[in-house]
Amino acid sequence: MKPTRFVLSAIFLVFSALAPPASADEPVRDTDGNVLQRGVDYYIRPAVTDIGSGLTLAGRNGSCPLSVALASLPADNAWPLQFSPEDDDDDTVELSTDTNVIFSVVTICVQSTVWKLERDEGEGRYYVGIGGVVGNPGKETLSNWFKIESYQGVYKLVFCPTVCDTCRPVCGSLGVYEQGGRQWLVIRDDTPLPVEFKRA
Repeated sequence: MKPTRFVLSAIFLVFSALAPPASADEPVRDTDGNVLQRGVDYYIRPAVTDIGSGLTLAGRNGSCPLSVALASLPADNAWPLQFSPEDDDDDTVELSTDTNVIFSVVTICVQSTVWKLERDEGEGRYYVGIGGVVGNPGKETLSNWFKIESYQGVYKLVFCPTVCDTCRPVCGSLGVYEQGGRQWLVIRDDTPLPVEFKRA
């Protein structure tokens, strides 16, 4: 091997060993560049500005139970949400870590506003609904945990919980599915929804 090539290879190996993984403890940031904090209200907004102002709740059958949808109708209000990471000692939201997502509103339906993945057996489609619980990571709460990943210079929401070592959950990125004049948040790996986070 030529001396120059050897030196360059050695330098590359040294810097590769010193460089931390890109996703290791990397925090999620809001539109102002600040780190997302546990218990603080944020709006989750589509990074593609022409498809809605944020997220809201609506009934897919016209009433309760409620599912997560884009606030894209004239009468819709985008509602703030909070994040609760799996680790009780962690007050910041980090990439690729399990977290609960909670709407900071009270609804007329008798259910919590914690996000929960639900399967529509008739359609075979997975929708994001509410009715989950905060904390208590494990098999019983598997459907309540979501993640934030980097995507196209912004972020995307993902369902692929790792709170149960023996479970084999469905995994996928969240996108939108249009039905009944609304755009619902569903697992849709082919077209993930790019999102950003704005402090309320």
